[in-house]
Amino acid sequence: MLLVHAHPDDETINNGATMARYVAEGARVTLLTCTLGEEGEVLVPELELLAPEHADQLGGYRIGELRAAMEALGVTDWRFLGGPGRYRDSGMMGTAANGTPRAFWNADLDEAVAHAVAVVREVRPQVLVTYDENGGYGHPDHIQAHRVAMGAVDAAADPAYRPDLGEAWQVAKVYWCCVPRSVMRRGIEALAALGETSPFASLGEVDDVPFAVPDELVAAAVDGRAHAGRKDAAMRAHATQITVDGPFFALSNNLGQEVMGTEYYRLVRGERGPAATPEGWEDDLFAGLPG
Repeated sequence: MLLVHAHPDDETINNGATMARYVAEGARVTLLTCTLGEEGEVLVPELELLAPEHADQLGGYRIGELRAAMEALGVTDWRFLGGPGRYRDSGMMGTAANGTPRAFWNADLDEAVAHAVAVVREVRPQVLVTYDENGGYGHPDHIQAHRVAMGAVDAAADPAYRPDLGEAWQVAKVYWCCVPRSVMRRGIEALAALGETSPFASLGEVDDVPFAVPDELVAAAVDGRAHAGRKDAAMRAHATQITVDGPFFALSNNLGQEVMGTEYYRLVRGERGPAATPEGWEDDLFAGLPG
């Protein structure tokens, strides 16, 4: 399995339980991160001077956070697209960071795809995981990561494309990260029952949450609840970016475990495996593939 993500921490939030589960089951799991996350907001006051408006050293610090997170999940093969620091975090859409020459948003797409093709052809994954065409919620680096990942899937399978990057390889299944609207709705309702406000309340209806998709678009629900503790540890490793002890990640009921341990996907390339949940979803991203 190859996962293509924009910044350190995206992998843990979206796929931490999935990654830990497949490592435990003996699958080879590779993470390809496109930037160092230099523009992230620093949530640890004593580290605020790492931020771009000060020493601009956050990216280097986040390499260490990612290393610790991967240790927590058991992932030993993690890389940066083109090498650490090749592409810079572009910041949120419409910010000044979008315009910097090294911003991933401004990357030469052909060059970035070639870096990703080299990884695909080396790792030879059966399954690739990334974002949808909107990057989940519209972040420019997530959108660009989607473009690079999907471009690499196509180019890596073409024997005429850059034979110097290795032998052609066809990825069997491509998934995009998502959250079913039914799951998002239950989470918001559970927070309300606890007297807490959902972080998405300002968006209005569940239908307005950008990464929440209609249930009929969902193909797979990966049950990684047995590895929720590993995901929790990995999230804590990304301390400059994630506050773990809030209600969203600490629901005191079964939904809290589901939020931490069950992760959802849309299948956009390849054949869907047999239904294994009451909703008719797969429960294994490798379902239907040869062992």
